[in-house]
Amino acid sequence: MANSSRRARKLIEGRPALVVIDIQASTFKDTSATRAIDHMPGYAERMAKARIAIDKARERDIPVIFIQEVHRPDLVDFGRELDGDEDVHCLEDNPNTEIAVEEMGFRPNDYLIKKRRYSAFFGTDFEILLRGLKVDTLLLCGGLTDVCVHYTFVDGHQSDYFCRVIEDCVAGSSEDAHEAALRAMEYLQTGARRSLGEVVKAMGNLEKPSHAAA
Repeated sequence: MANSSRRARKLIEGRPALVVIDIQASTFKDTSATRAIDHMPGYAERMAKARIAIDKARERDIPVIFIQEVHRPDLVDFGRELDGDEDVHCLEDNPNTEIAVEEMGFRPNDYLIKKRRYSAFFGTDFEILLRGLKVDTLLLCGGLTDVCVHYTFVDGHQSDYFCRVIEDCVAGSSEDAHEAALRAMEYLQTGARRSLGEVVKAMGNLEKPSHAAA
């Protein structure tokens, strides 16, 4: 039976950060017939919409944190990541591994977390950064919905952050996997699935901090 005693939560509780997960140059520049990782139809178009959230966050002095998956060319840090459907990807000597600078409006002084695993929390200083920024709510966009977004959401949830996923700005390895992951995240936090319009509106209604983080 559902928990009828839970308290209704706002879309943004406390101080938010926009977390842009793995929107890298390959999203827009890799035109190969066969990709190292499967993408659902409309993947690049969904990633492009994240720019709307990024621009709004900057306007409202909300921290924007870019997450970049990157692996060493000798493949030593892949671990079990190649045991499933994924092929070698995101090598650090490949220009397509870089953040999609132009499409996402990435700036040299932006916060950037490089990760070797799916979750942005695993083996990185992501949580140290979140604590320093005094973040309460994570607004997630990027890919894949069923992999890096989902696992980052779960670790954020288990670390007691309020987690919201901008469902217009995420995309999965398949449409079925995308939808299943969104349902799984909604199960963990009611109201986790949010439209881009809802998130932009909530950002606009948020009072700007008196001393915005750099």
